[in-house]
Amino acid sequence: MTRWNTSTDEVEAVSPDITDETNALPARYFTDPAVHEMEKEKIFGRYWMYAGHANAVTEPGDYFTRTIGDKQVIVVRDHDDEVRVFFNVCAHRGSKMVEDTPMTDPGNMGRIRCPYHLWTYDLDGDLTSTPKSFEEAGLNPDLEDEDVCEFDACDNGLKEVTSDTIGPFVFLNFQDDPMPLEEQAGQLKDDLEALPLGEYEHATRIVSEVECNWKTFAGNYSECDHCQANHQDWITDIELRDSELEVHDYHWILHYTHAEDVEDEMRIHDEHEAQFHYFWPNFTVNMYGTADGYGTYIIDPIDEGRFQLVADYYFRDGEMSEEEKGFVQTSRQLQEEDFELCERQYAGLKSGALAQAQLGPNEHTLHRLHRLAQEAYEA
Repeated sequence: MTRWNTSTDEVEAVSPDITDETNALPARYFTDPAVHEMEKEKIFGRYWMYAGHANAVTEPGDYFTRTIGDKQVIVVRDHDDEVRVFFNVCAHRGSKMVEDTPMTDPGNMGRIRCPYHLWTYDLDGDLTSTPKSFEEAGLNPDLEDEDVCEFDACDNGLKEVTSDTIGPFVFLNFQDDPMPLEEQAGQLKDDLEALPLGEYEHATRIVSEVECNWKTFAGNYSECDHCQANHQDWITDIELRDSELEVHDYHWILHYTHAEDVEDEMRIHDEHEAQFHYFWPNFTVNMYGTADGYGTYIIDPIDEGRFQLVADYYFRDGEMSEEEKGFVQTSRQLQEEDFELCERQYAGLKSGALAQAQLGPNEHTLHRLHRLAQEAYEA
């Protein structure tokens, strides 16, 4: 049952059963700045988050940075050929060390050096050197040089962030003892690792800032009841009635059957279909079924009313063919159509008229998204 702010009905938690009356998140969870602040810890500080693609850091010393909420990290390949993730924070006095470096333009460094006081770390995070001023006490009349203790390399090293991979996708978790990535990913890990994702090269990135809450776009991505009316070019070759929405604990897959087959390797099943994989809380892997390639989305919140969509595209060759450019163009058209829908929805939510919405029977993927958010808020 839809509940309006003019009604005497009070909002309730998202019901476990989609057929119950209160099957959606209350509207304030999309518009309240306090909820955005809470989500930084309860969602983005608790679950496994996509950090980036391992193909961006192929050589020792290759690195890029990633910002999640208020936290920034360095993703780097060490001298043992392992991808490591560290807080971009010096162990001395907390300075940010490395300037923002996107995955699309990674840097390379033999050591990680803080420019403030030149504390220097190996690629495994251990402290390797400090300036002479930290070894002598010449400016402190109360100390002799022999009173100065040597800094322990491990105890004064960088703070590492727990990381793991699914195929070439690098994930991180800010908790000290998180659930295993394979537990959160479930069948998604096996499904994606069955595909040759690592053989594809990054071709292009499109970044967009959208005026709505990140969960608004995530919900739009997770259902296609809106497709017939709003994605008319795309659905021309899609058999919507043959589509399937597959829901798991922390991920769901939208399968859309294509009228015409396309030869590619981005399939788990033999039939020709588009596959849209959503991995809670804000990462997607998209196989459109119209070209031999795939795309990923990061749905990064900026504040309660804005998010940034980072869309990356991968093909056999980093130089796109005309067909592959068409793949990206189709994806971009879908994004722009969805941006308009989501911003319109968010304008309605911000008006304050609605207290709690009502989901339809085929929005069970969206219901799962709302349930996961509710569970995180209550944790």
